[in-house]
Amino acid sequence: MSGGVQGYDPRTGEPVGDAVPETSDVSVDAVARAAEAAFPAWSSLPAVERASVLDAVADALDASAADLVELADAETALGLPRLTTELKRTTNQLRLFGDVLREGSYVEATLDSANPDIIPPRPVLRRMLRPLGTVGVFAASNFPFAFSVAGGDTASALAAGCPVVVKAHPSHPRTSEETARIVASVVPAGVFGIVHGQQAGVTLVKHPAIKAVGFTGSTVGGRALFDLANARPDPIPFYGELGSVNPTVVLPDAAAARPEGFAAEFVGSLTLGVGQFCTNPGLLFAPAALLPALADAVSSATGGPMLNERMSDSYRSGTDDLAASGLAELVASGTAPSEGWSVEPRLFQVPLATFADNLDKLTEEHFGPAAIVVTYTDPAELELVLPRLPGTLTGTVHAAESEHEPAGRVAEALRSVVGRLIFNGWPTGVAVAWGMHHGGPWPATTNPLHTSVGATSIRRWVTPVTYQSWPDALLPAELREGNPLGIPRRVDGVLGVH
Repeated sequence: MSGGVQGYDPRTGEPVGDAVPETSDVSVDAVARAAEAAFPAWSSLPAVERASVLDAVADALDASAADLVELADAETALGLPRLTTELKRTTNQLRLFGDVLREGSYVEATLDSANPDIIPPRPVLRRMLRPLGTVGVFAASNFPFAFSVAGGDTASALAAGCPVVVKAHPSHPRTSEETARIVASVVPAGVFGIVHGQQAGVTLVKHPAIKAVGFTGSTVGGRALFDLANARPDPIPFYGELGSVNPTVVLPDAAAARPEGFAAEFVGSLTLGVGQFCTNPGLLFAPAALLPALADAVSSATGGPMLNERMSDSYRSGTDDLAASGLAELVASGTAPSEGWSVEPRLFQVPLATFADNLDKLTEEHFGPAAIVVTYTDPAELELVLPRLPGTLTGTVHAAESEHEPAGRVAEALRSVVGRLIFNGWPTGVAVAWGMHHGGPWPATTNPLHTSVGATSIRRWVTPVTYQSWPDALLPAELREGNPLGIPRRVDGVLGVH
């Protein structure tokens, strides 16, 4: 070990507890090799038994909830109510993947009978998804539980049958250590490990035992690791969730119906968690008549501490540069505590024509409670601009009942650049469910085909294998005649439990 990763209280900027030692290259190798050695047994463990392990991890985390939440609050300043809810989301996520394993359709079991009479002749074919190998997971800063050590990437990879090595985020090292201790106390030896430090992350991505990587964080950091994963002698999948501006369109009748109520809801979403959400609504397309209500709501809003000093400095410098650029007008600022790494909400305004002419500059993400209102007069004008936006996780449309037709056209204009379309709601808050897609085109993610939230996120850690003409007794249970596990399968083109 060399050096240390120190946690800080964002409310004061003061250190919290002792530093956690950085992980040396030798130690990263040992953790990765242990995970590699654990892969055969963990991946061949029946799915229902892996499900029981995930349930046990969830139970152990729930049993330590009070201590974990207190520790996380000291390192993140996110508050006990928010963190309590987030930890429960995390344990529910683990249990969801237990249900995914028991239900069984995630393996996409497909059975084709032999047919010698077609061209070319078809032998007996059995296909299913099998685990890739050891997965490296980079924990997020803004969700110390749900997108961190025992978060969605870890839960889905373990469910798939892949051991996991987590690279902890430096904003909450002690929380990460304690969470890792609990997870490791439940799963079989070697199936889970943790490393600390920037160099440890680089070493992890390059390690030959790692077969895929999940990442949640900045576009700059994610792109560097993405390039590293692809530059390996054996390039590996890198699933990064990166930047997102989450455009929200409010149509004229919806804006006129309740301007103050709409503005209050918008600011509530914008400032949730001090704007430190990947689904923060950073772009609002609205009629100019709504601007006074929005400005009043932002002026009345209070900010708070960012997760670390770098984020606070980046938010301030980025929004200061935007205000000085001459492209957008700063129309409202809220307030913030004076201590620690606190920031205030900021609202900017720009006409649609100016936005369209300076789209690259005005779609830069300012991670925190800042947004740009793009004012327009005719919703039809938006249909030419929205498809030019960078890839983003979400797109939202607010419309009155009288505006369903233009709402549909706006949604179609957004569809090619977003992963989730929302109607008369807000993007913050991502349900953990079978139907969720939390992804989108670059730079929202590195692969828009996949999601980092929901049941289908397990697909990132599996790969198809076809068994041709193998005896039934030598096949995985999911592919045997008679369907001994009772899972959904496609047999000769027909989907069912058969």
